[in-house]
Amino acid sequence: MSNTLGSLFKITSFGESHGPAVGVVVDGCPAGLELDTEFIQSELLRRRPGQSKITTARNETEAFEIISGVFKGKTTGAPITIIIPNSDTRSKDYSHIAEVYRPSHADYTYEEKYGYRDYRGGGRSSARITAGWVAAGAIAKQFLSRFGVTIQAYVSQAGLVALDKPYAELDLSQTENNIVRCPDEEIANKMIEHISQIKKEGDTIGGVITAVASHMPVGLGEPVFSKLHAALGHAMLSINAVKGVEFGSGFDGAKMKGSEHNDAFVSGEKIHTKTNYSGGIQGGISNGEDVVFRVAFKPVATIMKEQESVDSSGNETTVKGKGRHDPCVVPRAVPIVEAMTAIVLADFVLRSRTTKLDA
Repeated sequence: MSNTLGSLFKITSFGESHGPAVGVVVDGCPAGLELDTEFIQSELLRRRPGQSKITTARNETEAFEIISGVFKGKTTGAPITIIIPNSDTRSKDYSHIAEVYRPSHADYTYEEKYGYRDYRGGGRSSARITAGWVAAGAIAKQFLSRFGVTIQAYVSQAGLVALDKPYAELDLSQTENNIVRCPDEEIANKMIEHISQIKKEGDTIGGVITAVASHMPVGLGEPVFSKLHAALGHAMLSINAVKGVEFGSGFDGAKMKGSEHNDAFVSGEKIHTKTNYSGGIQGGISNGEDVVFRVAFKPVATIMKEQESVDSSGNETTVKGKGRHDPCVVPRAVPIVEAMTAIVLADFVLRSRTTKLDA
């Protein structure tokens, strides 16, 4: 089972949804970084379940403990181990699926691959394990702040309700002002209403998160097989329920002519481009513009409606969701997208310092 992401700055994830705890080991973080543990806690609270009426009611405090790699508030260069206890599990809610495969879940594939599965909340396949990723991302963000890099993500679509404005026209400081994490108040209210209605119906919807990394250095990315957008795509597609990632113009770029799509260079205090259809990455390497991409999430697979399925013996049966689940995952996935972006960028910042003598 592959549980490690990164090359120099890397994370190893551990734990299960209904085990004693989830967590992460961060390896490769340079020594001497002063860690703000309150910031780590605040990032975990942004991801936590039970935070609003449009999220799962599971109520985790997200208390955490750093048990290695930090001394007197600073990183030592040793692996940083963070443990986040699971304090509000209800394993009995999953007893009905011990022998039944839920549609569009990992139940069948896990059992076929490993011959055995933890059905309690999905075990290792649960989005609960992303709490550790967010904690690691909080460390990566603090490392990146030394280079001026900032990362902001927001919900740009929830089901049928979409925010069509370009990110440059939005005040991203407003993102945390509502429970859906959309920086446009009018659209946010429509999203909340839409998600609330879907929840009443016992159903779920997907959505899209837009991410923006600003104040980017030039030169992050490793041709040929470690292009920056390839690494970011790998990280995003590792997040539960993600089905697509597009950078810059994305699929809309396929409709344009080269003369329309090319980002013309402009001289000035520093070389930059008039447009950013490339999403801040050219030839797999950051060009100094904002790195902009969108992440598409499918509807949450657990619905409170009866569905046709089969059991582990191949017999036809039906299954209906029980317990506590998100009607739409994107509001809580915003900090996860930011965290995974930060982890990748921190890794590439360290890698970039090994490519030339005067780096």
